[in-house]
Formats: sequence, C-alpha cells, structure tokens
Amino acid sequence: MSARLRHDPTKTMVGFVVGDVQYAVPIGQVREISNPLAVVELPRAPAAVMGVADYRGEVVPVVDLRSRFGLAAAPASRRTKWLVVDVGQRFVALVVDAATEVFGTGGTEVQAAPSLGGGEDARGIAGVTSFGNGLVFVLDVSKFRGLTDPLAAQGLLKPSQPAPSLQSRAPR
Repeated sequence: MSARLRHDPTKTMVGFVVGDVQYAVPIGQVREISNPLAVVELPRAPAAVMGVADYRGEVVPVVDLRSRFGLAAAPASRRTKWLVVDVGQRFVALVVDAATEVFGTGGTEVQAAPSLGGGEDARGIAGVTSFGNGLVFVLDVSKFRGLTDPLAAQGLLKPSQPAPSLQSRAPR
C-alpha cells in the first residue's frame, strides 16, 4: 500500500538554482516544472529570450535566467529545468540550472532585497528569505512580463488560459 501525498499549505515557494545562487518563486505562480523542450529562435528578441516553444499547445517565450542575470552561458544538463510561470495574462518558461525543492518560509516574511545598484529590474528580485543554512532570493515573476510584451505586440503570443497551479494540483 503506497502512502498518498498530501497538499502542504506551509510549502509556499519553489526553489531553484542559477549559477551558485539559490532562488525561489511563489508556488501559486508556477504552472509546472518541466524538462526543456525544442525552442524556435526569434529575430530581434531581447538577449535573455532564447525564443519560443510550444508548451501544451501554447506558444510561450523561453527566458534564460543565466543570460538575464549576466552569467556566462552553460550547456544544458540533465538537471536543467524550465519553470513555467504565470507573469499575468501569459506564461513564460524560465530556464534554470536545477529545480531544488518546494519549501515554506516557516512563517517568516520575505524581507526586502538589499539595493544592489543598477539593473535591479532586470534581476526581478522581490526579496530575500532564509531556508536551510542560506539565503534564497525570491523573484517577482511579473518583472519578466517586460520581455514578453513586445512579443505579444507583434502578435507572436496570445493570452494564456487559466490553469491550475502546482499548489492547487497537489494530491489531497
């Protein structure tokens, strides 16, 4: 007899790694964690946009977070994942080096991120929290909408259809 997994409302973040840094996004904004799919490059797309992919019948932009954060490119590995996130009216696939775990903040609030100088909007950091023995930067995925709006204006993207998030699809 197998144990049935139950939804845990204390788990509010999806963790991942880009380079050597731990990041997270709120679980309610994550549609799915998937393996990378085929990407079609787009001419004149922003540097961080690798292109678009057919994700479950929807065309979604694919954003390379290494490029977005100014890190050197790295070859994809078995650990490379896509976090498909809702940025408001559309989905975006964020390419991460590895997905780590779903976790909670233990009731502590996400603190404001320290000012790091120019380019803070490009990083999209909403705040910082601690988890385990370190700090985790929490992303504001709505900041990535600025990458998708020009593509939508060109008619390359359509508004996404609402779908259950990871949190609401968890077995109960």
